[in-house]
Amino acid sequence: MALSSLKKALVHDWFSVYAGAEKCIESITNIWDDLDIYSLIDFLSEEDRQVILKGKYAKTSFIQRLPFARKKYRGYLAFFPLAIEQFDLREYDLILSSSHAVAKGVLTHADQLHISYVHTPVRYAWDLYHQYLRESGLERGLKGEIAKLILHYIRLWDQTTVNRVDRWVANSHYIARRIARVYGVKADVIYPPVDVEKFTLREAKEDFYLTASRMVPYKKIDLIVETFAKIGKKLVVVGTGPDEKKIKALAAKNIELLGYQPDEVLVDLMQRARAFVFAAEEDFGIVPVEAQACGTPVICLGRGGTQETVIDGKTGVHFYHQTLQDLAGAIERFETLEKSFDPVAIRQHALKFSRKRFEKEFCEYVEKVYEEFREKRRA
Repeated sequence: MALSSLKKALVHDWFSVYAGAEKCIESITNIWDDLDIYSLIDFLSEEDRQVILKGKYAKTSFIQRLPFARKKYRGYLAFFPLAIEQFDLREYDLILSSSHAVAKGVLTHADQLHISYVHTPVRYAWDLYHQYLRESGLERGLKGEIAKLILHYIRLWDQTTVNRVDRWVANSHYIARRIARVYGVKADVIYPPVDVEKFTLREAKEDFYLTASRMVPYKKIDLIVETFAKIGKKLVVVGTGPDEKKIKALAAKNIELLGYQPDEVLVDLMQRARAFVFAAEEDFGIVPVEAQACGTPVICLGRGGTQETVIDGKTGVHFYHQTLQDLAGAIERFETLEKSFDPVAIRQHALKFSRKRFEKEFCEYVEKVYEEFREKRRA
């Protein structure tokens, strides 16, 4: 059924940058242009606002007005559950949430349908709890004890929100398994949108490897750089971030650090690279799909979303431990298989993750689920 007559709300955790989760919001606002949008904060640039929200402003929480919220909003984590529960959504028939933190926890009633597209359960409260404390220097001391108390509270609150969602949608089978473990519920899977049309095929490759990412610990750019420094093969690195100084110290003469680069430069590098190297355990992982859209094979960790998006031996090579030895072994294996990789077939695989496909699948899914919901209310 068409949903045009329904009053619809879209809830997102926060709008600060244009990243993977915001690409999903962009597609959802492409499907329906009559959504009222809610978020803890909205500090989008006007350029990003036009793309993601079609010029609209989100209705925000009290977090928006707290001191230093534009840059330090994550510091108010303890207030996020309270803030998300203050949104009064009683007037809506359909509520869509896009959640990697607290958006799925909005308060709803029995006559509303709430479908949540979950990018991940709250990472730093669940799977990455100990890693987050270690990398943030919060394993000991007073600040550490306060952080542990807050994250314990977040976990307790997170569990209480399970019955506020009617249907769960995960961005990968990997996340669906995490949802099952953390919340004890089944999630359907719809892969997120990737702008594959911006990344065109180039069959002729050159003699260098490429990695591109924000330089933060879990992306493991340091591991990639250290590995290439040891094996001596040419690596080009695109990206900046907190780990940049550390990564520069690890780099050898065969490694070129380019810092931030505009999209057109990154696309050109992806098209020409011998292979794209990716060592993070991601919920989905958009960048490896973009590389494949260029016909470029991907050497990646065979865990998380890339286990599903990169086919070992056909569109790339997997390794299974984030160690220098495993990554070096995967590079060696790639080179023995290199001539068997077909750039055209690699791109065809990447097209399965297109934005057009997501918008069609998500629209049909929501319409189908709402029809089932309406029939149950009639019974």
